[in-house]
Amino acid sequence: MRIIENVLSDRGSRYAVSGGAVSNRAEAAEFLTELKRAKKFAKATHNSWAVLFEQDGQLDPHKNDDGESGAGAVILRMLEREGLTNHIIVVTRWYGGVKLGGDRFRHVTEAVRTYLSELV
Repeated sequence: MRIIENVLSDRGSRYAVSGGAVSNRAEAAEFLTELKRAKKFAKATHNSWAVLFEQDGQLDPHKNDDGESGAGAVILRMLEREGLTNHIIVVTRWYGGVKLGGDRFRHVTEAVRTYLSELV
């Protein structure tokens, strides 16, 4: 599990990104459980995630917004563009009291880019 904290902040909201290799739904659920064992991630406002499973040449996408509407889809699209399979990415947000509107999608994208750049 790789965790990158304090990726960015905007109007009081703070973001982190984490990820790791998973090969099935059970491993993805275990990844999320392990992440949330850290109290600060368990208390986060949103832990949005996506994973693109590949088995026998078939792609099986999964995502969850965790209340951050549309965030899981943003992460999933980036995984598809990168061709990154069997790897979960979670973008965590601690809400700062001010709604960010469409900027939240830009922040999710930036967090995922940061994570992907460190995979190389």
